[in-house]
Amino acid sequence: MKYQPHRLSLALAACLMCSSALVAAQPVASDNATANLIRLLVEQGVLQPEQAASLLKQAQDEASSATKGSVAQPGDVRVPYIPVTVRDQIREEVKAEVMATAKQENWAAPNTFPDWVSRITVDGDVRVRWENRGFSSKNSPYIVDVAKLNQSSPFLFGVYDANGNQTGNVSVPLLNTRKDRNNQYRFRARIGFTANISDQWSAGIRLASGSNKSPVSTSDNFGGGFSKKSFWLDQAYLRWSPTDWAQLTAGRADNPFVSTDILFSKDLNLDGFSAAFKRPLNNTDITLRSTLGAYLIDNTYNSGMSSVADSEGETKTKWLLGAQVGADWKINHEQTLSADLAYYTYRNIAGVLSEPCDYLDTSCSTDWSSPSFIQKGNSLFLIRDVIPPIYQAGSTYQMLGLASRFNLLDLNLGWKGRVGNGLGLQVSGNYIRNLAYSKNSIEDRVRHSELVTNIENGHFRSGGNAWTIHTALGKDYRVRDRGDWQVFAGYKYIQPDAVPDAYNDSTFHMGGTNAKGYYLGGAYAIEKDVVAQLRWMSSREIYGSPLSINIMQLELNARF
Repeated sequence: MKYQPHRLSLALAACLMCSSALVAAQPVASDNATANLIRLLVEQGVLQPEQAASLLKQAQDEASSATKGSVAQPGDVRVPYIPVTVRDQIREEVKAEVMATAKQENWAAPNTFPDWVSRITVDGDVRVRWENRGFSSKNSPYIVDVAKLNQSSPFLFGVYDANGNQTGNVSVPLLNTRKDRNNQYRFRARIGFTANISDQWSAGIRLASGSNKSPVSTSDNFGGGFSKKSFWLDQAYLRWSPTDWAQLTAGRADNPFVSTDILFSKDLNLDGFSAAFKRPLNNTDITLRSTLGAYLIDNTYNSGMSSVADSEGETKTKWLLGAQVGADWKINHEQTLSADLAYYTYRNIAGVLSEPCDYLDTSCSTDWSSPSFIQKGNSLFLIRDVIPPIYQAGSTYQMLGLASRFNLLDLNLGWKGRVGNGLGLQVSGNYIRNLAYSKNSIEDRVRHSELVTNIENGHFRSGGNAWTIHTALGKDYRVRDRGDWQVFAGYKYIQPDAVPDAYNDSTFHMGGTNAKGYYLGGAYAIEKDVVAQLRWMSSREIYGSPLSINIMQLELNARF
């Protein structure tokens, strides 16, 4: 609260002096106390001079009348008398000042809003980004845009003559690999609401922008004829916290695992169930944590051949299951070491070659195994075992499937500490191995079908390893308060089948796998929670056709 201390102090002093006419006290009050008090009230602007003169005269008259005929006894103390009118005026002045402050600071009526309003918190952020994308003139111009091709599955694949011999390829969408994209302007907006239902239960909802329903990007582009932009339901979950060290979540929520963006994009949210535990180890500087998760990727069914297309057939559910254990060790007041080991298994996401089906069939037996979303990099093959047309020239419709299975071992290590004049230094590393990757198993799954990606000089080339290293130096470990700054750099190496290409960072190498390269940049907090950042990324392919991409980003991000 904001008070006017001088006026309020005088008013309170006056009220205390009005409590009685005669009291037993140790010191003797001055005969001029009333006059001094009224003079101070004039100086503070509480009374006008003419009011003060009138009050002094009234006080003298009333004091004379009150003491007339009275005889002072030994030990009595004479206390100046404050007229009733003065006391009333002081009371009204104090009341008016206090109520004005209460209304201004909204504490005068604490029950004005419903109780549920006080249990809801709002947070969000807005980001505006300028981006430049540069492509090498040596890039291959014939790289298929498999993400766009997959969106329109089944797609027209080939043309055959009357004898069933392929005579040519149907035009397919190609990636832009040589034309720079200068001055791309993009934005991101997110707003979330968290309701504390009770001490143990909470619920959350978040909305986010996005040019499409991609799970790994919430950015949208400037332009479009000033048309309105879309908001998507980004999170919707219930959370139960039975203790201060356990948390169970159901719904669509943020990623609870310690990971880097070579595996999971920072914008990725997961649909399913998780349980997270975190607790200090008794009498040590070590904190243990563990996380379990089961997430539904897709729920499809096998509709079978066209002859039985009216039967839904067997349901096929695609899952991501994960488990992680980790620890933080506070070595001293300046250094912390962390380690996390996770295992992830993806169920039913690998492509499956269908039973032989006629080219006229509207669906084949394993169409369900085609991924609902991909970026680029993973090894893909044609999953329809289509019988070529015999009696007429025509084309065949195909679908793509992932050639590799994915069971990932994920190791994260990190260290942070103070160096120099208290600067915060962070170093972290991440290694991922796809334990399910095997060239022989891929070739066996594909059998007499056809691999359409990661073919170099007629030979299949891929790998199941990925790793990254990151270092950052700044005023603090995070850039948030005004004047905070940080510079950072890192390197990424992601072989084609190390991780599913659908879910990692959509910016580095413009998303996906089969990429290696470095990045560097810096960030500065202009105000609290208003941060400017500049980042440069340079990447190229590991195997296959040449594809070199350089990206520059300058952005301003505000949180609230």
